[in-house]
Amino acid sequence: MESVTSAAVPQPRAETPRAKAPAARRSLAATLLLGALGAAVALLASRQVWAEGDAATAGGALHQIAKGSDVTGVPAALAIVALAALVAIFAVRRAGRVLVSALLALSGAGTVASALLGARDAAALDEKAATASGNTAATIDAVTHTAWPFVAAAGGVLLLLAGVLALRFGSKWPGMSGKYERGATRGRAAKPDPDRPEDLWKALDRGEDPTH
Repeated sequence: MESVTSAAVPQPRAETPRAKAPAARRSLAATLLLGALGAAVALLASRQVWAEGDAATAGGALHQIAKGSDVTGVPAALAIVALAALVAIFAVRRAGRVLVSALLALSGAGTVASALLGARDAAALDEKAATASGNTAATIDAVTHTAWPFVAAAGGVLLLLAGVLALRFGSKWPGMSGKYERGATRGRAAKPDPDRPEDLWKALDRGEDPTH
């Protein structure tokens, strides 16, 4: 009887570095986009009116407004920290990149929490009313809150997502130091051959000592 040879079973191809590159580039682009957009949204929302109302004074109703920066300076401060972390991600590697990515994610979470806590805060308005009227007991009646605190919180969510992406895929991204090292390696000429005068002349033209 003829022996039956089994057909070769195709083995799954291992994922090559070239195949991983597009995924790394996509995650890098998404992190940069989410981080920059989230910080911009949080900073913009912090400069808008979060609450307004009228304070009853002897001279009549005194209209007061409170911007996000009056209510809390945390979202704007954390947005700046997040931008710095976003840039620092590419300057560090390994454990440093993990720490900076975590800082980016924490900045986003802190922005969300502080914006939501300030969404119904009227203390800034009461303080403004007391200052404007000269009466420390003056308060604001019929306070109206805007949607800007929630916009700031949305910016924080984007920052948080950027931090999560950096934690998940940051190990696959290139770093500035690696790029510079590769550039220096490419720019470094081979040691000149003493038996080839043209190599010696080229080394001298580059300002190198061909004897070393």
